[in-house]
Amino acid sequence: MHMACYFRRSIASKLSRALGRSEDAFISALCAIPVSKKQQSPDFRLSVNTLLRNGILPTNGDLQAQTEALASQLKQDSVVEEIFAGRGVIHFRVSRNLLVQKVLEQLCQERHKFGVKSELFDGLKKGTTVVEFSSPNIAKKFHAGHLRSTIIGNFIANLKESLGNNVIRVNYLGDWGMQFGLLGAGFQLFGCQEKLKKNPLQHLFDVYVQVNKEAENNEVIGQAAREFFRRLEQQEHQALLLWKQFREITVEEYQQVYKRLGVHFDIYSGESFHQQQAQEVVQQLQRRGLLKTTEKGTGVVDLSSAGDMSSYSTVLRSDGTSLYITRDLAAAIDRKERYNFDEMIYVTDKSQGIHFQQLFQILLAMGHSWAERCQHVPFGLVQGMKTRLGEVVFLEDVLDEARARMLRNMSQSKTTKEMVYPEDTAEKVGISALIVQVNKFDPTLKNMTYQPNILFFKLTYLLYETKDKQMDFKGPLGSDYKFDWDRILQAQGDTGVFLQYTHARLCSLIHRYGDREEGAFDPSLLLDQRSISILQHLLRYDEVLYQSVQDLQPKHLVNFLMTLSHLAASAHRELPVKGSPQAVAQARLRLFSGVCTVLANGMKILGITPVEKM
Repeated sequence: MHMACYFRRSIASKLSRALGRSEDAFISALCAIPVSKKQQSPDFRLSVNTLLRNGILPTNGDLQAQTEALASQLKQDSVVEEIFAGRGVIHFRVSRNLLVQKVLEQLCQERHKFGVKSELFDGLKKGTTVVEFSSPNIAKKFHAGHLRSTIIGNFIANLKESLGNNVIRVNYLGDWGMQFGLLGAGFQLFGCQEKLKKNPLQHLFDVYVQVNKEAENNEVIGQAAREFFRRLEQQEHQALLLWKQFREITVEEYQQVYKRLGVHFDIYSGESFHQQQAQEVVQQLQRRGLLKTTEKGTGVVDLSSAGDMSSYSTVLRSDGTSLYITRDLAAAIDRKERYNFDEMIYVTDKSQGIHFQQLFQILLAMGHSWAERCQHVPFGLVQGMKTRLGEVVFLEDVLDEARARMLRNMSQSKTTKEMVYPEDTAEKVGISALIVQVNKFDPTLKNMTYQPNILFFKLTYLLYETKDKQMDFKGPLGSDYKFDWDRILQAQGDTGVFLQYTHARLCSLIHRYGDREEGAFDPSLLLDQRSISILQHLLRYDEVLYQSVQDLQPKHLVNFLMTLSHLAASAHRELPVKGSPQAVAQARLRLFSGVCTVLANGMKILGITPVEKM
């Protein structure tokens, strides 16, 4: 049994005897208490309001009187040493010796499975999860705006996988549609095979920008684009050859970027895979009486509850070509047939919210009840993605700049360890900083609660920070954030570098004095407040993972790891291993080894590759 579950069960057992209900009725009402910097805190609390809502206590009594009465009924024992009432809550303080022993024993036994075996997850259905994420457009450079979907989707896939789901990672490329009509027509006008071979993606991007600009004032180009796309849909040989060339070039480039980010996909799919199936979907809609034709000749599905066409979705152009939603319908049906998934999660920006509402609604109308288990995870838009020259900021540029700055910072730092591949470490730490900033910001907070010491500030180099506090992954994913080329590379803040440095520092300590993850140790040597605070914090790990899987928001895990790193930094300063008696050193190494394990586990779920030297 997970150590937090052990303590929750002990408390639930007392409540069960006092109120005559099963222990399971109380588990969800109990939670580990966040560590307080100002005072020693108890370990768990029971929300009496939750008992009222669940009908375990009568709702007509005085809340505080009921809280105090229930607290007085619960007796202390060797596991729970103190029980007292607060405002609408009951606090529990567990035996300090048992806290040390149970947490560190659990870490030793489970290591990389620590937290994920908790009974909190027993009620979650495990099965096959399809996660569609990243999904950039073919023949356009992978710019930093794609970073959000890639990192958020990777986190969701890692989280689901860590909890025992069979996860299928799908990259659904934008490789079909009118954008290709525009690019095909544009390449015929402005393209050059020689430039395409020399610098393929840049040339395609230049052509795309040029043809878009020309199309604004020239209807002939718009007509040519529609004609090229029609030829594609009809499988015209020359048009298909050009399209295949564009697709192969772009996929190869994307794979290099994904490799740098440490992201992998099980399937590279795309709209083009479902063009024929899209026509079958149209026929199915027609057979079910769901397809209607407008005066303009377009095919639509009425989504209004009154059947008055006040809300509808267009699934077919007047010339008979398919639309994005038609191909999405075909893709969803194909995936269900192919993988028989239990849930499917789409990770895209919030501007596509209505699209997915309509997608799921049409699938349900077609009789596909599994559409209820499809979910859209939206995130805010990236605003102002320009350089001083006015172009889009490409992700490769951000990664290269981050690596170069990190490498420079490492070479200037007196604490940097000698390493065989410093560029590789700089790359990993740079990616970490991007991932953490995409995951952790909470717009409701003016400052981070915990700040690293001055050494961490020297090592921190990458920060998304704006005056209006709109950033990427620190908080609610729906928040937009403003991209600023200057601010993103400021050498300050609490970033992924902080996590990496803490992990590397702990690895160095463990390598120097030996791994004490296993073997006997004396729990009474870890009763100081620094050690207890770390162990109390670790009690929350399964709850943080549970909260993350409920709302698929990475901020919970990032904030947990930041706090853990802060606590570890303080303990490292005040609880030296070097020069301590052997038994004390062994106990402290056991603690630091446990922290290092949890830190690495959490970082991997976020998509961060932990480094052992910095």
